[in-house]
Amino acid sequence: MSRAPYASDPARSRGREFVEDRLGPRGPRSEFQRDRDRIIHSIAFRRLAGKTQVFIAPDGDHYRVRLTHSLEVAQIGRVIARALGLDEDLTEALCLAHDIGHPPFGHPGEEALSAALETRGGFDHNEHCLRALMRLDSPYCGHPGLNLSWEVLEGLAKHNGPAKRPGWALAELDAGFPLDLDRYASLEAQVAALSDDIAYDNHDIDDGLRAGFLTLDQLLEVDFLAEQWRDVEARFHGASRDALLRELVRGQIGLMVNDAIVTTRARLGVIGSAEEVRAAGAPLAAFSTGMADRERALKRFMYASLYHHPQQKQAAERGRNVIAKLFAAYHQDPKFLPEPWRVALPRLEPERSRYIADFIAGMTDYYAIERYREIFGKAPSGLTHV
Repeated sequence: MSRAPYASDPARSRGREFVEDRLGPRGPRSEFQRDRDRIIHSIAFRRLAGKTQVFIAPDGDHYRVRLTHSLEVAQIGRVIARALGLDEDLTEALCLAHDIGHPPFGHPGEEALSAALETRGGFDHNEHCLRALMRLDSPYCGHPGLNLSWEVLEGLAKHNGPAKRPGWALAELDAGFPLDLDRYASLEAQVAALSDDIAYDNHDIDDGLRAGFLTLDQLLEVDFLAEQWRDVEARFHGASRDALLRELVRGQIGLMVNDAIVTTRARLGVIGSAEEVRAAGAPLAAFSTGMADRERALKRFMYASLYHHPQQKQAAERGRNVIAKLFAAYHQDPKFLPEPWRVALPRLEPERSRYIADFIAGMTDYYAIERYREIFGKAPSGLTHV
């Protein structure tokens, strides 16, 4: 499908923070293809394989982690982008990178780091994503970070809307490479955000059922899921319950994707350029009113039944405690830091505490557990799920 007039064009990118020497055999790739490839080859992306999606350090190998979730988001994002005539490579890059800023143990880990940095600017996983990609993950000789294009960085900074009150991390980065934080991002970024919602709204159901934290009876209390279940049973009479449940999840994803495509096309109206998307004053990629109501109802159900399940809350508190104790230990006695990090530790605040938070945020669940065992002499209990 040809590129739509409102799509981002890699040939008209606003460029990169640092000028690059392009000599050498790098292949015939667009700017956004380069971005996607840099993300995939980065250490920060590989670490997603060991970071919590729903379940902390899951024992079972069928549960999703941040990496598999990000791949699923990218698949959904490319489908929507292709249907709308958007740049698929930019959309994919944004989907793949959107969770890179998460610390170990997911949101409980983020809460612990935010509390540790309460008087030093706090911690936000969205902003740390930019910090990791622009400053911390630095595999190149000529510049810090991955030096991604303006469009990727803008999309990551604003995929949930304008960032009119950025925290310290995003404000520092924006001062060096302005990202127009007070405006909406590209349509590719908006599609990436929708794709994230579609993926975790439905795939978390699958993981919750597998773990035994959700039951079919609970799902059927949600009216539109009950309606879809009756339809699946009628179409696949005699199939196993497990197969029917997976069909339910797949079907729900399809409904949400199709709704997003149709609704977004209608909302685009006479929009004729990527800049008009940014200047629209409201998101253009969206669900219909009916689907948005369903999606909010599904989120309420998932929070009540899965994310705030008593066992989940217990594991979250243990994960939060691990991160809090690691931060305190490193801050009190830097000898526990690995040598490359220890020798570069700033002496003054707030840089010192932020630097320690950078180290912890990059950890996988298992690495954090091992460092805890190393410092305190025993591994934390109650952090895994069978």
